[in-house]
Amino acid sequence: MPETAMVLAAGLGKRMRPITDTIPKPLVRVAGKTLLDWGLDSLAEAGVAKAVVNVHYFPEQIVAHVAGRQRPAVTISDESDELLDSAGGIVKALPQLGAEPFLIINADTFWIDRDQPNLERLALAWEASRMDILLMLAELSSATGHSGGTDFLIGPDGTLKRAAGDPTGVVYAGAAIIHPRIFDGVEATPHSLNLYFDRAIATGRLHGMKMEGRWITVGTPDAIAPAEAAVAGAMAAQNA
Repeated sequence: MPETAMVLAAGLGKRMRPITDTIPKPLVRVAGKTLLDWGLDSLAEAGVAKAVVNVHYFPEQIVAHVAGRQRPAVTISDESDELLDSAGGIVKALPQLGAEPFLIINADTFWIDRDQPNLERLALAWEASRMDILLMLAELSSATGHSGGTDFLIGPDGTLKRAAGDPTGVVYAGAAIIHPRIFDGVEATPHSLNLYFDRAIATGRLHGMKMEGRWITVGTPDAIAPAEAAVAGAMAAQNA
């Protein structure tokens, strides 16, 4: 298991208005818990020691919210001056993330594990010799709140290519393991992780693992009620 994780929490959450007129999206509550805490709790359960959380929109609220958390220990990567997008935010935080492979998770999606925690399964599937990036993926049938299509197709050896509209594909579930070598020589300017996904596809080094359980994304205020129903259903299934 990687010891460190990057939590991408700096987005503006525009689609979540009017809720995000006064709070950042990661602090929106679903089933009594903030989206940010759903992610941080998953990291804690998996044994991740340190989480770097990037902030931009209402940063002081997120800083205050995580101040008392000890598992994982949280440090802040401040993007108050400039929003750097997913990859730029990671590059800025690299001094805090270290030289070993690390986890990334999105702060606006989460999941309910079925049995073994999915982050543990992801770590077991990671092979640095064959992979630069390993994505956690969800079947459309196990997703709640996803309004788009599929993202990737999985090859027999676990390598990924873009789904290009193929309905048999899978969805990126907002968690991954990344080797920091892919950012060698890169500056912390605004740019997306999709660039690195495509580079890894070209070299056969983008791999994927299907998660087990229920994956939940909350993009708009209307998505909160279905998300809470999905949490209740998944929890009931766990306890059955």
